[in-house]
Amino acid sequence: MKLILLFGVVALVSSAPQKPSDQVIAIIKQDFDQQPDGSYKYSYETENGIKAEETGTLKKASSPDSTDVIVAQGGFSYTAPDGTVINLNYIADDENGFKPEGAHLPTPPPIPPAIQKALDYLATLPPPPPSRN
Repeated sequence: MKLILLFGVVALVSSAPQKPSDQVIAIIKQDFDQQPDGSYKYSYETENGIKAEETGTLKKASSPDSTDVIVAQGGFSYTAPDGTVINLNYIADDENGFKPEGAHLPTPPPIPPAIQKALDYLATLPPPPPSRN
């Protein structure tokens, strides 16, 4: 399920928003290698400059009641309608989820000093006692 979702996310993100067109864009290069152990590697390039690649490995579950998961990393690039080349790299795993990196992604503002001071103080407090329900 996670693998299908990951491919869906990559497919959605890698198809840059463009005006509807009847133009067919050819795939000029495509490779896919699936191994018996569950690992894989794929890449493709289209004639309009879209490029993508990903590698994935099967990570064994840490406990018997968990399922094995795919850990994937890769990236893609395309040219935005304004001519900017967009590059995005990512890692996706069961511990941290989907972690994209790219110069075009927004970044959060810094935490104000007073809030950071309060967070640092809260981190030093002992844990609360267990609730009695």
